[in-house]
Amino acid sequence: MNLFNVYPIYDIEPVRAQGSWLWDSKGEKYLDLYGGHAVISVGHCHPHYVEKMTEQLRRINFYSNSVRIPLQEELAQKLGELSDCPDYTLFLCNSGAEANENALKLASFYNGGKKVVAFTKAFHGRTAGAVAITDNPSIVAPVNYNAHVTFLPFNDVEAIRNHDMTDVCAVIVEGIQGVGGIQVASEAFLRAIREKCNETNVTFILDSVQCGYGRSGKFFSNQHYSNLQADVYTTAKGMGNGFPIAGVLISPKFQAKYGMLGTTFGGNHLASAAGIAVLDIMKDEQLMANATEIGEYLMKSITEIGGYKELRGRGLMIGIEYDFPVEELRNKLLFDHKLFTGVAGKNTIRLLPSLAVTKAEVDLFLEALSKEIRVTA
Repeated sequence: MNLFNVYPIYDIEPVRAQGSWLWDSKGEKYLDLYGGHAVISVGHCHPHYVEKMTEQLRRINFYSNSVRIPLQEELAQKLGELSDCPDYTLFLCNSGAEANENALKLASFYNGGKKVVAFTKAFHGRTAGAVAITDNPSIVAPVNYNAHVTFLPFNDVEAIRNHDMTDVCAVIVEGIQGVGGIQVASEAFLRAIREKCNETNVTFILDSVQCGYGRSGKFFSNQHYSNLQADVYTTAKGMGNGFPIAGVLISPKFQAKYGMLGTTFGGNHLASAAGIAVLDIMKDEQLMANATEIGEYLMKSITEIGGYKELRGRGLMIGIEYDFPVEELRNKLLFDHKLFTGVAGKNTIRLLPSLAVTKAEVDLFLEALSKEIRVTA
C-alpha cells in the first residue's frame, strides 16, 4: 500500500528536534520558524513536556470519556486561569476542525438557527461543517453543503452591522487569519460582531486555532482589546505542542446536557497530560511576554530591511507580503540558509515560530532575509 498523495512535500526528513531546531537524516541543522503550522508552541522536545508525557505513558495513556479523568479537570482549571476565562467550561476534542464543528453545533442547539456568517479568506478546517465555512471552493466537495453560509468581507464593519441575521446561529471569525494571509481582525470589526450577536441572540465564535494560545502575545488575540469577549473560543495546534488535542471554551450562557457533544479520543489521558505540560511551560517561562517582545523586535527589524509590500501580524504570527511570488525566496531561506518558514497564498511569507524562540535565533532569519531581499532588489 502507498500513501494517498495529497501533500506537496520537501525532500527533507527531520529525525531529531530540540527547542527551535531540527536535524534531518543527513545531519543538516535547520532553524524552525514555522512549527509545523503553528503547532510547536513551547519548543520541540521541551524537557518538562517530555518528562510529563513519558510519566503519563507509563501509567495509562487512554480511556474514553465513560470514566473519570482528573487530568481533564486539571487542564480545564489551568486553561481557565491562564486564558482569563475562568467562568467558561471546556469541551475537549482532537483537532481544530473538530473544535469548530462542535462550536457550530453548540450554537445551532442554542438558538435553533441553521445559517452561519463567515468571512472572506476564512479557513476553519476540512471536515464537512468546517470546510463549508472556509472560503476556498477548491477544497469544498459537492457533498459539503454550504448554501447556509454567507461570506461577508473580512474587517468590514458595515457589512456585519447591516446583515440580516434571520435563522443565523453563529458568526465565526479568526482573530488573525492564518491561511488568509495574516490578516488581523480590527477592534472595530470584532466589536461590531459582538454587538450584532448581542442584539440577535447569535453565538460569536472566535476561531483561535492558529492565532490563539499566546501566539499574539495575549492568550486570545481579542484580548488586545479591553472588555471584548467571544461566546465560544476554539483552540488546537499549539495546545498540545504536537500531540493531537483541541478544545472548545464555552461561555456560561450555554447549558450542557448528556449526549449534546461527544468524542472517543478527546481529552484522553495522554492528550490531557500534553495540554497541562504546555500550560505549565507557558506560565513558568512567561512565553506570552516573550511572544510580545520577540514579535515586536521582528516587526521592527523587518521594517528596517524593507522591500515588502505590506507587513502584518501580532506577536509571533507574522506575514510579510511582497509584490512578487515568494516560492523562490522561501526555497532559498530553506535550502541555502536552513530556515523553515511558511507561506500564505503566493506572495506572503508566514512566520509561526515557537513562543520560546530567542532574539539570537530570529537574528539568523533577519540576516538571511536581508541578504536575499538585497539580491532580489
